[in-house]
Amino acid sequence: MTEQADFCVGQVVVHELFGYRGVIYEIDPVFMLSTEWYEQMAKSRPPKNKPWYQVLVDNAVHTTYVAEQNLRAELEPEPIRHPLLDEIFECFQEGRYLLRKDQLQ
Repeated sequence: MTEQADFCVGQVVVHELFGYRGVIYEIDPVFMLSTEWYEQMAKSRPPKNKPWYQVLVDNAVHTTYVAEQNLRAELEPEPIRHPLLDEIFECFQEGRYLLRKDQLQ
């Protein structure tokens, strides 16, 4: 059984363990990467049967894959800086990013 996601695409979040900010650009209902990735990267062993998020990291060029339990909503969201931002999102409005129309499914 999968859980309902607590966060949404375009939401600015903070990583609880590492403190970086970012914006969610994709949501997986459950963990979708390899067992090898999980063993190597998910040191806190978050649950695989809850939502995981693809995040553009603020002031960086990389993205991350983060378990829901390791994220919290930024209470007063400010824009982030990332080179892929304009490829995915149209604009930052009322504290969140809006997907480009060509990204809508």
